[in-house]
Amino acid sequence: MHTGQILKDVLNAVRSKEALPWVPYTANGRTKTDIVHLYQGPEVDGPSAALVRYQPGARTQRHLHPGYELIFVLDGVLHNDAGAHPAGTLEVCPPDSEHALWSDEGCTFLVVWEKPVQTVSLAQAQA
Repeated sequence: MHTGQILKDVLNAVRSKEALPWVPYTANGRTKTDIVHLYQGPEVDGPSAALVRYQPGARTQRHLHPGYELIFVLDGVLHNDAGAHPAGTLEVCPPDSEHALWSDEGCTFLVVWEKPVQTVSLAQAQA
């Protein structure tokens, strides 16, 4: 018996504000951000996945990934320390990597976190 989620026509759905159950997302200093949680493991420190939508001007502060993070840009352009990543870009961030994210023009991406994100303080970022 299948008990998972099936999202059809995702590429068109991410472009429509009403097509998916978006909710505001402010974790880790995010602004102008919405999320659709796809799954979260039973452990507090376990894996999770989501569709994330950055409105124009959205940003998140620098954060650390203790586990792998996969980001697949579906629409728009996502920026991080490594540059600008247009739709179709897949980024695989290894454990213990850190970055800040933003989008001047807005974007939507699929993200899979192996472990929860940890915020990096200003002092840690400058060290």
